[in-house]
Amino acid sequence: MQLSTGNRPLIQAICCLTLSAFLFSIMGVCIRFASQSVDNYSIVFFRNFVGIFIFLPLIFNKGTAFFKTEKLWMHTWRSVIGLAAMYGFFYAIAHLKLSNAVVFTYSSPIFIPLIAWLFLKEKITKSMLLAAALGLLGVVFVAKPDDGLFNIISLIGMSASFLAAMAFVTVRALTNTEPPERIVFYFCMIGSLISAIPMFWMWRPYTWHELALLIGAGLLANISQIFMSYAYKLAPAGQIGPINYIAIIFAGTWGFLFWGELPDHYSLFGFGFIILAIIICSPWIQNKLRN
Repeated sequence: MQLSTGNRPLIQAICCLTLSAFLFSIMGVCIRFASQSVDNYSIVFFRNFVGIFIFLPLIFNKGTAFFKTEKLWMHTWRSVIGLAAMYGFFYAIAHLKLSNAVVFTYSSPIFIPLIAWLFLKEKITKSMLLAAALGLLGVVFVAKPDDGLFNIISLIGMSASFLAAMAFVTVRALTNTEPPERIVFYFCMIGSLISAIPMFWMWRPYTWHELALLIGAGLLANISQIFMSYAYKLAPAGQIGPINYIAIIFAGTWGFLFWGELPDHYSLFGFGFIILAIIICSPWIQNKLRN
């Protein structure tokens, strides 16, 4: 079966978002290891500050004119809510079981179709709602409602998911006029300035091992952000958002490799629902549903 030209942007968006989720899951591993000795404020700062250096070659190549924007207020809004989500995510990774924390980290697609419909007036279809519902069901099966799921830390994680969904939808709006590199650059710059304030009070010398984890997390996160921005430029947020669920499967693999965590029957059922949500978002299924 050959894909039509009209499907190619959607296929490219799915590939970019899948790669973004893969890189982001590896970043989560770095954060988990770093959080054993480094405070949350420093981790968030390094995650943003490292990203600025990624764009130095681009600045020298294209000049500072490339970063001129008329959407500074929208970049600032995206940075503020994205930074708030980041504090919540990293806190959850440090204080919850990895499986539960990762579920919260990647459950933001549950909210994306609704937020995209409310703020961007994107059409929300029954298939999108079905994919979001199946993804949510998969999240519950993977996390399992135990004592670690329903507490104040979990509330922080779920709030971070909602804020991240708002950030993703804002990225979608920004891509109408802004290139992905500019979007990520402003997020790193504004995020670094804000996160430097609380980090200043917790500053201490870091070991080479800690620096390697912090810098690695920053590099992976920002490259992941670039691919995510490209994905939301190619396709509507509500249509491809559930693809993010695949990051839970990636993270489950890392959990087994590094911490010996094995998925139980509930987790396997959850993975199945998550994969089904991804399939529903595929262009083949979407075309069948429209015909």
